[in-house]
Amino acid sequence: MSEVIVLFEGYSNKLDKERMEANCSCVLIKGPKTVIVDTMTAWDKDRIIDALARHDVEPEDIDFVVCTHGHADHIGNNNLFLKAEHIVGSCVHKGSIFYEKHLQGAEHQLCEGVKVLRTPGHTYDDVSVIVESTVDAEKVTIAVAGDLFEKEADLENPEMWQNLGVPELRKTQAENRFLVIMLADYIVPGHGKMFKVTEKMRRLAEYQIPVDLNESTHAWRNSTIG
Repeated sequence: MSEVIVLFEGYSNKLDKERMEANCSCVLIKGPKTVIVDTMTAWDKDRIIDALARHDVEPEDIDFVVCTHGHADHIGNNNLFLKAEHIVGSCVHKGSIFYEKHLQGAEHQLCEGVKVLRTPGHTYDDVSVIVESTVDAEKVTIAVAGDLFEKEADLENPEMWQNLGVPELRKTQAENRFLVIMLADYIVPGHGKMFKVTEKMRRLAEYQIPVDLNESTHAWRNSTIG
């Protein structure tokens, strides 16, 4: 089992028509390997170093850096971790060496109990990290999902994720949200607090998958569930 530590909770707030204040969730995974998921903005260097130190981890101790996608608020401090293998979306590299094991398959195992899944939708190249862990001494599965999920509230209000992702990938994102929420007991979203998955949430995610009517149009299931 691996320990999942949310170093920083992500957030996003619309300031006006042209500006948003946002930063991503940053997660430390301590187990057979030490993993950091999403390294925030370039202005967060000292905050990350200090947060790692509070958990007895130095940047040199990190084995894997995983960035759920390549947006600036998720990759800003990758260069702190020069001894680590980096997975940015589906691209795997260390220094200037890029590996053939790009994440073309369904999953990529980092170590026992920690794997990376390709979950495109928010961008063409998103991944999620699936971790076997414990919460209150109970065995659970935690998904560090990046912006596949904006925050818990986007299950009740799907426009929150639909308006931020690639329009052409809305169906793909809906399908991958359902895949992940069926796997996970807890989800760390890209811009909100970790939340516990409920059966109602799973039904909401399922009903947000569009139904194909023909090649050019989709119908969206009614996502109002009591």
